[in-house]
Amino acid sequence: MKPKRAVSWTAPTLRVPAASYFERRAAMRSFLPSPTNLLASACLILLSACAGTPNTAGDHIGSERAVVARRSAADPCALPPADVSWQVAPPATLGFAPDKLCNTLRGVAGGADNVHGLLVERHGKLLAEVYRSGTDTPINSSLIAQLLPGTATAFSSDTLHDVRSVSKSVIGLLTGIAIGREQLHVNDKVLDLYPELASLRTQGRENITVQHLLTMSAGLEWQEMSHGWLTSSETPLLWRRQPVSYYLNRTLVTKPGEVFNYAGGATAVLADLLVRVSGRPLEQLVREDLFGPLNITSWEWVPNLRGVPMAYAGLRLLPRDMLKIGRLVNNQGRWLGRQVVPQNWIVDMQRQHVAARLPFMGMKGGEVGYGYQWWNGTVDWHGKPLRWTAAIGNGGQRIAVVPELDLTVVVTAGDYGSPAIQTAVGRIVAAVLDVIER
Repeated sequence: MKPKRAVSWTAPTLRVPAASYFERRAAMRSFLPSPTNLLASACLILLSACAGTPNTAGDHIGSERAVVARRSAADPCALPPADVSWQVAPPATLGFAPDKLCNTLRGVAGGADNVHGLLVERHGKLLAEVYRSGTDTPINSSLIAQLLPGTATAFSSDTLHDVRSVSKSVIGLLTGIAIGREQLHVNDKVLDLYPELASLRTQGRENITVQHLLTMSAGLEWQEMSHGWLTSSETPLLWRRQPVSYYLNRTLVTKPGEVFNYAGGATAVLADLLVRVSGRPLEQLVREDLFGPLNITSWEWVPNLRGVPMAYAGLRLLPRDMLKIGRLVNNQGRWLGRQVVPQNWIVDMQRQHVAARLPFMGMKGGEVGYGYQWWNGTVDWHGKPLRWTAAIGNGGQRIAVVPELDLTVVVTAGDYGSPAIQTAVGRIVAAVLDVIER
């Protein structure tokens, strides 16, 4: 297959974002005065000054604000309002114990965790929707804002929210669409698709495949989880014009396909491949192939300082639209009768291709693995182990799908860089499961 020429695009506004799994508190400690830290701080602040004024509005091409009734945490147990995309139904008609569910919803609405929203749908019907006030530091904020405590925000159904590494899972869906069109194959050697990077075909890097990128098992040296700004391998992606060469030029430390190593760089390469083989910029690609069919019209994909969309962490969505993505997976890739993502891809995407061994990403101590840019694992439900799959993002963002229950749970939150919030979100999702009686 001869790759198509990549299409360049210019972002409307340059910003300094926070990349996925950065630790803001650790970052603040990292910037205490020292010659190295002061120089790094000065460089980043200079870049921030060049970035202009942050724009939190959805500024993608053809953006439209979705018309959805505003919801707040005033009555967390009230039935959500229906809209053009979502029918609603009382929890009892969908197999939930309503009083127990109400207690769970009230616990979220009044809890100490910095959770911003919780939505639950089953069998394609919305049954619970809670929003509350909390602090947030959006990824399109300036560097100075990233280093300060978050801004107090009253969240609602029409508030765009960072989804951080849920962006990776969207790239996974787009990759499935491209593979279904035979534009790519999971066994394609990545460097075969980049003849201009022939000099990197050493150390075994020439054996890295698209599947290895999808499963975060390329074998390249990369530090991301639990690393702050100055030590994370992901940080330079904020200003790199060519993320592909930056990632693929790293030292091969394990045989491709053998070891899970979470890497935003792998997703950046996948996104670049999608642009290359489709001949369309990422925003056009996602709008036409995924968001358009799902009637997702209000969104933003934040770029880095060079105008390259941050495929690994930059997406911002409305919570109800996050729920649509979960329903799409539950429906085996179909939406309103249309096969948006190939069914066989949805099945394979949810399989555990590699063990992740990160228990804080799971629920109730169950196993955790990784598929094609989606997490997966098991959770106990009334004594029965159930399989789940999830798009998980820094700060507590989650689209949790439980196919055996035909259930989707969405959570948004704002504790960026905190593994503890992922544990808390796992407890919330598990609590929702526990009040399903049938």
